[in-house]
Amino acid sequence: MTREHCRLALYRFVELPGAKLLRALGLTPNVITVMGFCLCVLASVMVAWGWLVTGGIVFLLGAGLDLFDGGLARLNGSDSNYGAFLDSVFDRLGESALFIGLAVFFLRNDLPDASILWFMVILLFALVFSQSVSYLRARGEGLGVFTKAGLMTRTERVVILGTGLVLDGLIPYPVMIWVLGLIAVVSCFTLIQRMCTIGNILNKGR
Repeated sequence: MTREHCRLALYRFVELPGAKLLRALGLTPNVITVMGFCLCVLASVMVAWGWLVTGGIVFLLGAGLDLFDGGLARLNGSDSNYGAFLDSVFDRLGESALFIGLAVFFLRNDLPDASILWFMVILLFALVFSQSVSYLRARGEGLGVFTKAGLMTRTERVVILGTGLVLDGLIPYPVMIWVLGLIAVVSCFTLIQRMCTIGNILNKGR
């Protein structure tokens, strides 16, 4: 219930005003979607080159635009299946791009082989589980089951990833390895939550 209240407040005080501003600027929902993806790719390049603070901020901005494309479409009355499809694809690609940037960042650092191996394994687990969570939601919707169940949705991942990058760049401590570990573990738990939720609903519908 608390999450729903937060989302309602976010819609009223951030998403709706932002969508109105973007409409006044003459931007379309699909343009906003592509802009958000381009910013995420830019953030990935920055992270790969070690500009973690700047990359984290740009990633938060790019991923944050995802708040407005749907709101703008509803505001214009132009929401469509194609727009939702485009939004979903670029969301996945933008998030994956950041993981690639992180992988390059780890590989470019002068670290022992054992440390690099652990970093890459944890990063891959975080990538696989987080993308699987998003896939389960899409697959469930394809079967007529609509759910946002779970602790680690895309919103939480984006905030944690962006904040982790900024902190890693500001303090002399490897924050990102712990951030990726957190995302991997909680995303795995979220994956199980969604599997159970969707499975139960489908079984009841037999």
